Amino acid sequence: MRVKKRSRHRKAVKFYATCFGFREPYKVLVDGTFVHHLLTQRLLPADDALRDLLSAARTPALFTSKCVVAELRRLGKSYADDFDAAQLLATANCEHDKVVSAVNCVLSLIGDKNPEHFFVATQDADLREKLREIPGVPVIYGLKNSLFIEQPSVQQRKFAQLDEEKRLNMDISEYKKLLKVTSEGKTAASETGSDGDQRERPISSLVKSALGVAEKSKFKRNRAKGPNPLSCKKKKPKPQTSGVQNQGAKADGESKRKRVRKRKRSHNDNKQAETTS
Repeated sequence: MRVKKRSRHRKAVKFYATCFGFREPYKVLVDGTFVHHLLTQRLLPADDALRDLLSAARTPALFTSKCVVAELRRLGKSYADDFDAAQLLATANCEHDKVVSAVNCVLSLIGDKNPEHFFVATQDADLREKLREIPGVPVIYGLKNSLFIEQPSVQQRKFAQLDEEKRLNMDISEYKKLLKVTSEGKTAASETGSDGDQRERPISSLVKSALGVAEKSKFKRNRAKGPNPLSCKKKKPKPQTSGVQNQGAKADGESKRKRVRKRKRSHNDNKQAETTS
């Protein structure tokens, strides 16, 4: 599988996982046309091929329905291998008393919002076109010896965007609750305004309690503390006697170092001294 194709498939799977809640192990609903394609192109084992397609860590579960198996049985001996392979798959409960066509059976299992989070694997072009209009239905199809995931359609992207905006914005019922709570908060504030001991309850807490929002627990941050004063010793002052001794030693050394210079007398000076004497 090429790198670009694999990245496209991963983006598609991530879109359905983020917007519609698809989780591993994935469920793949298979019809008779896709089983026939797997056998003719020898894409076996099918669960390993689908796991590589979905880039899944766990092997996806393959499902079919009793209506799909009955349709393969009616096709005769030419599709006997397809019938035998379909019988080995898990059967989804379609709840049809009478056998219906495979297309109608798959659409009934998907419903309006695909509550079971099925990946639908089919080669039927009409069925694929109908599934594009249903939000949250990823479609898998085969082309020769390769498998592909259809990119999300425009309808599915619009539905995901509207759903996200709906979750972000306030609902009408929530807005009515907010108005009711704010009015109650104002009346409570006016009643308890004269009483000095009672305090007004903040409106934000009233709104959270009405909407059922749990308050976050406040955690104290461990800030850096100063050193323990008991473990820190004060600096002791140095004794002054040592300084005095040093000063005395320096004075003695300076006195010892002093030299007495003797003046050298010349021969003329000696004669003058003798004459004076």
